[in-house]
Amino acid sequence: MSFRQHAAPAATAHTVVIVNGSPDVLGTLETMLDAGHYDVVFVQSRSQAYSQIKRVQPNLVILCVRIDDPDGFQVLSMLKLDEETRGIPVLTCTSEHRSDEPEEKDTDLSDSAVFPAPKAAIWMN
Repeated sequence: MSFRQHAAPAATAHTVVIVNGSPDVLGTLETMLDAGHYDVVFVQSRSQAYSQIKRVQPNLVILCVRIDDPDGFQVLSMLKLDEETRGIPVLTCTSEHRSDEPEEKDTDLSDSAVFPAPKAAIWMN
């Protein structure tokens, strides 16, 4: 009677592309992605994001956008219109203030202080 040893399948690392993340967002994402052992590709320029994503073909794109800047939404549109990239999940995140602006202290104790509005929003596309 002989037994065959089966080699354990090699763990395939998932690739995540992060586009133009602020230092706050990158710090949070780094903690989460390090725990999952993801291969992370950072793209600082939105003008190069589409071509980099198309070349890398990641498992996930995290697209950091600002509401007042249409370039991030243009990257999302290009990805979803392209047959080669439309199947890649895209997580978009935005914050209502920039990290270089001082955060306002809310001293009003109205209902909004009990249930404050979120400072950031995240959507899955």
